[in-house]
Amino acid sequence: MRSVWNGSISFGLVSIPVKTYSATERTASVSFVRIHEKDGGRIHYRKVCELDGEEVPNEEVGKGYQAADDTIVPITDEDLAKLPLPTTKTLTILAFVGADEIDPLQLDKSYFLGPNGVAAAKPYALLRDALEHQEKVAIGKVAMHGRETLAMLRSHDGAIAMHTLLWPDQVRSARTVAPTDKVEIRENELTLAETLMDSLGDLDESELHDDYREAVEELVSAKLEGGEPTAPRAAPGAGGKVIDLMAALENSVRAARESRGEGGESGDGGGGAEQDEESASVTPIGSRKTAKKTGAKATSSGGAKKTAAARKTSGAAAKKTASGKASGGSGAKKTAGSGSSGGKKTAAKTSTAKSAAKKSTAKRSGKKASA
Repeated sequence: MRSVWNGSISFGLVSIPVKTYSATERTASVSFVRIHEKDGGRIHYRKVCELDGEEVPNEEVGKGYQAADDTIVPITDEDLAKLPLPTTKTLTILAFVGADEIDPLQLDKSYFLGPNGVAAAKPYALLRDALEHQEKVAIGKVAMHGRETLAMLRSHDGAIAMHTLLWPDQVRSARTVAPTDKVEIRENELTLAETLMDSLGDLDESELHDDYREAVEELVSAKLEGGEPTAPRAAPGAGGKVIDLMAALENSVRAARESRGEGGESGDGGGGAEQDEESASVTPIGSRKTAKKTGAKATSSGGAKKTAAARKTSGAAAKKTASGKASGGSGAKKTAGSGSSGGKKTAAKTSTAKSAAKKSTAKRSGKKASA
């Protein structure tokens, strides 16, 4: 890669010579040329002086600053080089902050910084490792391409990446585009939206490609061959007006799960607009209060059904018991008979044991008397 800016990073009393390389490229993006629709001739833009009407070559094109009264003041590269800016060839680090403190709207262009020379390798690696270990980014100022800008340094893939930042006053406020009316979001709608977020899964980088560029290339190939490209089919549901938010969310969850090869329903099968707000059911999530309430209702209704069934069962059992008393009389007599015979045997054994005990006591008494 060819370096686009050479300078140094000022880190306290440490100076790190670096080379700057562009981290992105736009050569793969789609670009069109201007043509004359009447004959297909290409249209070129020429630099023409408004005073004499003549075309000006690139080597004669300079810089100028338009003042408040529309007066144009010529500015040369020598004038810019004499400006008392410490950031002309030095990126001065001002502070180290967390990456989440930087608004992504401020990100402008991306660059890679590499050490410029053997002596710069160690301090370069030191700054890179410190940024990675502390999980912070460095904020500084640098003058590039004729203007001073904010810059953010971060550790990336073994190197130091630099992102130029817009100044805070260059970022517009979003208050004018935010909804002005109060919008009420129900708990089950939020739960289902989060379920959809989880169902989409992780990002697969292999699926990230420029579909528009491929479609344009197919269009150009078809026109070169003298044919007409086939019109692509519209995506399912594209351009349709969302009438039922709950049904749309449930259908989206179902489609996301089917695309990932997962079965099951996402909720109660849609129809959220036809059901009462309190009885609307969605995919159960244990951490949501709605799921707990819905589960409690289901449990209470199920418990009532079980109680009613238990009452019927107990009533049937009572009838069987009453009807079985008559048939069980003979069995009771048999049981009593067997119990009486068992009782006689037990009494006989008991009397035998008592007589044996009396004999043993008598023998002991005789021995004592003879002694």
